[in-house]
Amino acid sequence: MKAVIVNSSSKANVEIVEKELRPLNSGEALVDIEYCGVCHTDLHVAAGDFGDVQGRVLGHEGIGIVSQIADDVTSLHIGDRVSVAWMFHACGRCEYCTTGRETFCRHVQNAGYSVDGGMAEQTIVVADYTVKVPDGLDPAQASSITCAGVTTYKAIKVADVKPGQTVVIYGCGGLGNLAIQYAKHVFNAHVVAVDINDDKLQLAKESGADLTINPLTDGAADKIIQEELGGAHAAVVTAVSKVAFNSAVDSVRACGKVVAVGLPSETMDLNIPRLVLDGIEVVGSLVGTRKDLEEAFQFGAEGKVVPVVQKRCLHEVQDVFEEMEQGKIQGRMVIDFKNAECK
Repeated sequence: MKAVIVNSSSKANVEIVEKELRPLNSGEALVDIEYCGVCHTDLHVAAGDFGDVQGRVLGHEGIGIVSQIADDVTSLHIGDRVSVAWMFHACGRCEYCTTGRETFCRHVQNAGYSVDGGMAEQTIVVADYTVKVPDGLDPAQASSITCAGVTTYKAIKVADVKPGQTVVIYGCGGLGNLAIQYAKHVFNAHVVAVDINDDKLQLAKESGADLTINPLTDGAADKIIQEELGGAHAAVVTAVSKVAFNSAVDSVRACGKVVAVGLPSETMDLNIPRLVLDGIEVVGSLVGTRKDLEEAFQFGAEGKVVPVVQKRCLHEVQDVFEEMEQGKIQGRMVIDFKNAECK
């Protein structure tokens, strides 16, 4: 089978290779991949930002059909459409796993990073840790929800925004666009979108944003939000930028919450007296649990959230990684393993 692996000697740090899978172990299933989205985290993994994983099969936005199951598997059946998500497997016994916070398990395995992922024609999954895709949800769109969707859905949940309250989304790319849709169409919030790219802001407006701000042309977003809205109740930062994180803290009102999702390598600034005197909360949100993904999928199946995806052929994968590095991507790029002409 063909697979996309990390290779620092190749263009964009990735390479397409032929790979043979081992036989299934207890509790596992074989999935024939249909689509796999390309996430900014894949870019970090390929670049070695999280450690050297040469030869690792990338991808944690995989969607495919179960074609084989181990004898003891009861949670899946052959023919089921399932996900290959970042949260690949956890211990199931620790305090995080038993309190609904399995993504923070200290023994968690992540697809496309600590174990081989879904950017391949086939992949092996732990049956009980994969999530079924509901009927009515397009599999290419489902691939985007598998990471970008569940990550932003969970972030809005963490922000605890009530209907009619204001949430600011910093960064309107693949993650931010879905955050806008979940905030608007699922949580019924008033949404402000902030980005330095007018094309992304236009898409944000089409996706439901009530107000868009380009700090390069409109002025400081936090000042506009404070002056016009009295501050936001919450801010979700998907942008990979220290500037965005700092602006987010300044954009919220007293008792507001800032939810960190993006992963810049920088350190943000925090005005400690303001955090204390205004009761500001700053919290990280890491993807989502299996239950979060199940819910995020369902809202997609109901049409409340429609991921913006563009299918690309496998042989274009290095170009996709370069385009992402250069910030040229609108929405989500999805590698098509289903179309024979793309292989």
